[in-house]
Amino acid sequence: MKSTTLGAPVEGRGRIAKDRPISVIAATGFMIAFAVYFLTPLWWLIVAASKTRADMVSTFGLWFSTDSFALFDNVAALFTENDGAFGRWMLNSFLYAGVGGAVGTLIAAMMGYALAKYQFRARNALFNIILAAILIPVTALALPLFLVFGAVSLTDTFWAVFLPSLVSPFGVYLGRIYAAAAVPDELLEASRLDGSGELRTFFSMSLRLMAPALVTIFLFQFTQIWNNFFLPLVMLQDDALYPLNLGLFSWNSQVYLAPDLRLLVIVGSLVAIIPVIIAFLLLQRYWRTGLAAGSIK
Repeated sequence: MKSTTLGAPVEGRGRIAKDRPISVIAATGFMIAFAVYFLTPLWWLIVAASKTRADMVSTFGLWFSTDSFALFDNVAALFTENDGAFGRWMLNSFLYAGVGGAVGTLIAAMMGYALAKYQFRARNALFNIILAAILIPVTALALPLFLVFGAVSLTDTFWAVFLPSLVSPFGVYLGRIYAAAAVPDELLEASRLDGSGELRTFFSMSLRLMAPALVTIFLFQFTQIWNNFFLPLVMLQDDALYPLNLGLFSWNSQVYLAPDLRLLVIVGSLVAIIPVIIAFLLLQRYWRTGLAAGSIK
């Protein structure tokens, strides 16, 4: 009896140890497959951006040309085409995504903080409405927004894209979760007893405690606004106000009339993803901390 009782766990441990290499190999295989799936288009983009127009059609698509390396010449041509239109579009994207993401993050944090720390009538109903708004696709709101902005003569202006970018129901949701977890009620009570006002408490203490959450919200906001295509397509007609993706789309629609634009569209697509990669690499430490904190609350 004793040997049977002791033998079962040993057998179980042996089975687990025997199965573990198989599970590790399977998990590694899946990760490699997904990495190849996601990285192959990026690799093709890098390779294609380094070629001349003639090499693009005459050489293998997934490897560099042995005759030339034209990446820097292509980038220079990209920024000089159409009187520097690509530079204007990049600046517009930074304004829409950078400034809009920062202001939108602050608004989401304030709303989430209010929902988490203050008691007021219809608080839960308001939060449920915000949760429902997360489920509505952004594209479904483009036409109503166009009608609203058209009524106040703001279509085809900077504000037609910037103002909707400030609203993020998902950011408010994250802000409430992180505020409830990271800002203790006892600390707020102590701050009030010391005579600190609500705004001063929020900006001097609560925002610092919510810093990892703010980075997470900002990255989501920045990426969403940077990749937003449909709203600028509906709102804007003046190409001087285009963000990068809409500007590249306008070039791509002209490749049959100007074939040289095809290579510039490829190079521009490569340049357009660099800010997103840099933002992710610089903020990933705070982003992972924020996600981990939110996942256990």
